[in-house]
Amino acid sequence: MCRFLAYRGESIFLDELVCAPAHSLVHQSLHATEAKTGTNGDGFGIGWYGERKEPGIYREVRPAWSDENLRSLCEQVRSGLFFAHVRASTGTSTTRANCHPFSHGRYLFMHNGQIGGYQRIKRRLEAMIPDDLYDRRQGTTDSEAIFLVALANGLADEPVTAMARTLKQIRSLMEEAGIDEALRFTAAFTDGENLWAYRWACDAKPPTLYFREEKGNLLVVSEPIDDKTRGWREVPKGCSLVARAGQPVAVHCLNEAMAQIAA
Repeated sequence: MCRFLAYRGESIFLDELVCAPAHSLVHQSLHATEAKTGTNGDGFGIGWYGERKEPGIYREVRPAWSDENLRSLCEQVRSGLFFAHVRASTGTSTTRANCHPFSHGRYLFMHNGQIGGYQRIKRRLEAMIPDDLYDRRQGTTDSEAIFLVALANGLADEPVTAMARTLKQIRSLMEEAGIDEALRFTAAFTDGENLWAYRWACDAKPPTLYFREEKGNLLVVSEPIDDKTRGWREVPKGCSLVARAGQPVAVHCLNEAMAQIAA
């Protein structure tokens, strides 16, 4: 399983969260404590918003702990909204195109989890991606496929409903294929202003996801980057975290949204 971090708030240097804390994301790339494997060395990526509408992206196949360029870049780049991700592959190749976050226009998306038996439904899942979005498909991961299907389902307009519909569709494909392995999903999505995070699994065993608010700054992580007693709250299972600009952070029920969607 991967580890990730999403931040929205006052502009800060990326290294303050990605590199500096005692249990930073770079540290988690080698010493994760709340994942199936402690090592997340199959590449990494960062995506950040600056003065342009579309985000900047830096992705690399080297492990985060051994890439001096990552630390140097994070020490120089400031942003009020950024994503960072360290990858542990669930079967697809280690290439830049398969590293997170994924982008489409002004949108960023990153994922931690897996589609059980992905190779058995890959062709049918990709068939759900419209041609104009399929042209953006650069890699081979289930994560990127989920992102593109969700965009086709209206992710830009209704992030909770669209993701609920996408997960329900994927689960149906898995059931039709007789797949017993689980669909487990935590993810983060942003349009450059608002932020959404999701935590769901078909077996009620989703990967961990936490958030913390401090003085209007929001941090969402796979596992805390410092002492767990410092205001961290767990995103409930089967729920979405919704952080719209100028509004209080809210938790919405993803299970309820899925139940309201016709099969």
